[in-house]
Amino acid sequence: MGLAWRRVAALLLVLFLLLGVGAGQRVVTVQKGPLYRVRGSHVTLWCKVSGYQGPAEQNFQWSIYMPSAPEREVQIVSMADPSFPYAIYTQRVHSQEIYVERVQGDAVLLHIKELQDQDAGEYECHTPNTDERYFGSYSAKTNLSVIPDTLSVSMGSQVLTQAEGDTVELTCEVSKTTAQHTHLSVGWYRLQGAGEHQAEEILTLSKDFVLRPGPSYTQRFLSGNVRLDKVGDTTYKLSIVAVEPSDQGQLYCEAAEWIEDPDETWKDISRGQTEKTVLAVTSQDRDLHVGITASKSTLSEGDILQLNCTLGAQRSGSRYFQVAWFLDGVEVARLGPCGLLAWKKEYEERAGLGQLRAFKQSSSVYVLVVYGVGPKDSGAYHCSASEVKAPGDVQSIQTNLSSAVTVDVKPIGLGLQATLISRTATVRYTQSFELICKVSASSLIEEVLLSVGWFFQPNPPDGSYQELVRVLPNGTVSWGPAQVNFQGKAQLEKVDASSRLRIHGAVSGHAGTYQCEVGLWRTPRGQPTASATSNAVGIQVIPPESKLQVATKESSVEVAGGADASIECRILFSQNNTQLAVTWYFLPPPPAAATPLQILRAGYSGLLEYGAEFSSPAQRSRFLSQRVSSEAFQLRILSASPRDQGGYRCLVQEWHWLGDGWHSLGEGQSGRTSLQLRLPESELHLEQANHSISAREGEEVTLGCLLRDTHVPTTHLSATWFRGEEGGRPRALLTLHHDGSIEYPQEGLAGRLQLRRPTAGDFSLTLGGVEMGDTGLYHCQLQEWQQRGKGEWALQAWASSGYTQLTAIPREATVLSTICSSPPLLNFILFLPLILILLLAIAGFCWCFISRKSKKGYIKGEELMELKGTGGVKQT
Repeated sequence: MGLAWRRVAALLLVLFLLLGVGAGQRVVTVQKGPLYRVRGSHVTLWCKVSGYQGPAEQNFQWSIYMPSAPEREVQIVSMADPSFPYAIYTQRVHSQEIYVERVQGDAVLLHIKELQDQDAGEYECHTPNTDERYFGSYSAKTNLSVIPDTLSVSMGSQVLTQAEGDTVELTCEVSKTTAQHTHLSVGWYRLQGAGEHQAEEILTLSKDFVLRPGPSYTQRFLSGNVRLDKVGDTTYKLSIVAVEPSDQGQLYCEAAEWIEDPDETWKDISRGQTEKTVLAVTSQDRDLHVGITASKSTLSEGDILQLNCTLGAQRSGSRYFQVAWFLDGVEVARLGPCGLLAWKKEYEERAGLGQLRAFKQSSSVYVLVVYGVGPKDSGAYHCSASEVKAPGDVQSIQTNLSSAVTVDVKPIGLGLQATLISRTATVRYTQSFELICKVSASSLIEEVLLSVGWFFQPNPPDGSYQELVRVLPNGTVSWGPAQVNFQGKAQLEKVDASSRLRIHGAVSGHAGTYQCEVGLWRTPRGQPTASATSNAVGIQVIPPESKLQVATKESSVEVAGGADASIECRILFSQNNTQLAVTWYFLPPPPAAATPLQILRAGYSGLLEYGAEFSSPAQRSRFLSQRVSSEAFQLRILSASPRDQGGYRCLVQEWHWLGDGWHSLGEGQSGRTSLQLRLPESELHLEQANHSISAREGEEVTLGCLLRDTHVPTTHLSATWFRGEEGGRPRALLTLHHDGSIEYPQEGLAGRLQLRRPTAGDFSLTLGGVEMGDTGLYHCQLQEWQQRGKGEWALQAWASSGYTQLTAIPREATVLSTICSSPPLLNFILFLPLILILLLAIAGFCWCFISRKSKKGYIKGEELMELKGTGGVKQT
């Protein structure tokens, strides 16, 4: 019995092998050639195999066909057979100068540490067979050419000692004479100490001619303080401006020669380094002291104030500083390392008029000058200095703030006041209005001159006041940002100690709040010695009154089914110089939402804009708006269908040109016009019962629409299914036309909708793959058509079904859905019974075979025993 069971086990093992191993085609791939590599370099060739059978780790062996004997194979190295190499390669293989590195089970790299001229030739990668049968390719070849190393890199060795802030320049000579097309990369590197092996990249020109700085030099490269320039055919220069202590160390140049392989990847075939230059940087005292002085601490209005910001720092001429001045803690101006001057917004105007000036007097003195000071220039002044590594740097090395110097400006004009008045606060469109700015003071110096500025803030306010216009003492008039709405409409007049602003032809853009500001000047240049701002005055511009009247009487229209319908919107009165815009609305009958739906809007310029429910091409072609006379608009509905029944209303807007644009003066709404279709008595009887059904996501659901009787044979039927959503008009999903064609108004649903029609009177809709968005109220509508003439069809009758409320329910995870969503699990469950049945059949066959053999041996023994008993023959 033991032998029999071993045979059964052997058969089962063969069966599992047959089931578990699939047929595949072996493919060996080697690195694409021809390849060019430099004599003496370390070379690698990759090789991989796929589609094999057998162990996951495949063996590889490499051979070469030399140019001198291209048909003769010379064996180099094998991963399985130590005796594989020919004598010419035995020593190099045993010394690991040539070896095979396994990258993964089915991929390797052939390494040649030092390439020789005799290594040129055609290389073959071979994989010994582990398959049940030979099927596919078992080797692949590539060509390798050995070329001389022509790369030359040189830079003289030297020892440099530089002071912090100096400029360092190093040159490197790089050349090549390779016959093949190659590229060069050149870079500089730094070793911090003699024992350090990890070099830090300074700046490299890549093989693609792109400059790439090292991480520690990125910011200085972007600011232009670290550069690499090609100054000759073979000369490359590294420049470090404003050298730092962190730059010291051993600097050297490294170049690489690159070649593009047939697989379009670039390989460095040769590298070279120069001798090292030792750079030492002596640091300097970086202490920074900041002070500020004022030309005078007490001044009168109109005087000149000079503030000197002094920097106490060693070697300030080779360092970079950014200086700023502050008044009572608020920045006035900032002067950058390169001389770029930036004024804060509130000082920009004075600087533009020459009243403020800031400049660098020397490497340690920065000056701010205020011409014609006023009381608002009184306060505590500071200055600050920030040191940066290079111009353009955002991060400062250090920042110091000076002590404060107090400046007091004595006014020379006392009790200065400005009062703004207007004769009216309300004006009508196109009327004119006038604003008067009166100036008064308790005492004035005779030589003081007067300036007036007008400011405007629109209504509603959009921020602070904007300057409209300003008149300087010398009579110069300058317009401000608010001029846009006043161009050609504003007039200025000076009468004694007052200024008048007259606005002609008022428009809506003139409505808002006005202010005036007066200034006293000692000289025509400089700045006011005193100023005062008036009270605010509001001006309201009233638009013309609308006299539009629209007929509000309700009416009804009845037309034959399929005929064109016209809805009229009558204008009882409107002004001659106005334009009208009309918007048409549809009021669906119950049970749809009562919210009016916009059909279309015809603007005063004639531009048509359709509502969302009527924007499809089919709807746009059926609903047309036109002005049939000066007193009436008309909405035409072509080929009116039952779903067009309901209420219609128009909204008319009156528009008037008011100088600065078209403005709506008012609007009027018409009464409701009901549209009804006149049809013969309907012979169509649809099921009217309402239903409510639920369906899970992904399921298929059928919505019933049954005709309870037959129609006249000479007529044809059309059917339309609708879905209603909350707050909207029912939208058509599918239409079966009387000619048998099917239309899908919503193309996205075409693949999920079907009219199967098992019987002539069954128009039930099948919705496949239910989604959550399918929830809604569904109903169908049948129409009966009769042909009246060639190509002409008349609507005879129509009927609508009851409503079906469909509710979509989120799908639940089930065992079956879990299985179906996992292909490996599904395959396992499908094939497991087949495997078990096959195993049971084999086991049964083996059992029968063993049983028969055992029974046969038993019968033979019985026969021998009988012979012994009768004939005296002994059993052997």
